[in-house]
Amino acid sequence: MFTPSYIETHRTGKLAERIKTLFSILENCRLCPRQCEVNRLEDERGICKTGRLAKVSSFNPHFGEEDPLVGKHGSGTIFMTNCNLLCIFCQNWDISHQEEGSEVTAKTLAGMMLHLQRMGCHNINFVTPTHVIPQILEGLSYAIEAGLNVPLVYNSGGYDSVETLKLLEGIFDIYMPDFKFWDPEMAHRYLKARDYPERAREALTEMHRQVGDLILDQNGIAQRGILLRHLVMPEGIAGTRDIMRFVAKEISPDTYVNVMNQYHPCGLAYKHKTLARSITRAEYEAALKAAREEGITRLDRRERRGMIFRLLDE
Repeated sequence: MFTPSYIETHRTGKLAERIKTLFSILENCRLCPRQCEVNRLEDERGICKTGRLAKVSSFNPHFGEEDPLVGKHGSGTIFMTNCNLLCIFCQNWDISHQEEGSEVTAKTLAGMMLHLQRMGCHNINFVTPTHVIPQILEGLSYAIEAGLNVPLVYNSGGYDSVETLKLLEGIFDIYMPDFKFWDPEMAHRYLKARDYPERAREALTEMHRQVGDLILDQNGIAQRGILLRHLVMPEGIAGTRDIMRFVAKEISPDTYVNVMNQYHPCGLAYKHKTLARSITRAEYEAALKAAREEGITRLDRRERRGMIFRLLDE
């Protein structure tokens, strides 16, 4: 029977040590590549607009994730409010930009994890965890004591600090980062993070060092490893081929990759001509072809329900 790695990390006292270290980072916050250096322990706010307590928008069994996470009973998804990346086209704009959600204590967060486990969820899936890792682990310590024993999923935008990720080794069994843009100019224009491509490459390399390629149980449910997401953008501006080449050659050709087709204009996307439309079927098929040609062998095959391509395919 699979045992989540955090069980042993907690038993040996390493989890408590990591929590202490992570909260010390919040005093002059350098948790992510933004390096805001505000004192979040005193409720000062940087780019992520989050102080000492984490905020949660919602928590529920989620059936819209990839099949290896969903299974029969869903992925136990906890949507953390706010974000360190703030894409101008974010498809969860109300959560990431408008701060929809409520502050929660560590014990309340633990209760959410345990509730989702009792509902039969195959994992606890933290959406946008990068800016609230100390708070998540603080809650985790209470949840473990109360019997939590399903894998944790780190579902991030890919703008993660390697130094912080190293403190998560032996805690998260499944990493699910995005890789949004290859070109620094595109990242600067749409994420205000010119260094995003470099940070994403570094983060993905560290994540793979920790957990390796995705491992499934006999029922096809993810136990450990990386599940990479890449959102296809209009006019190929995400740099799909370059990203897939990097993943196949520098990470692993067996990386499980979901090339996603659901981009549509949200947030401030309408202010940018390139982003003001959904992708076409031709653009999506070209992205899949590029991934295969660059050597990616494990592409998520599930059809995305509700996706509507532009009627005028290019």
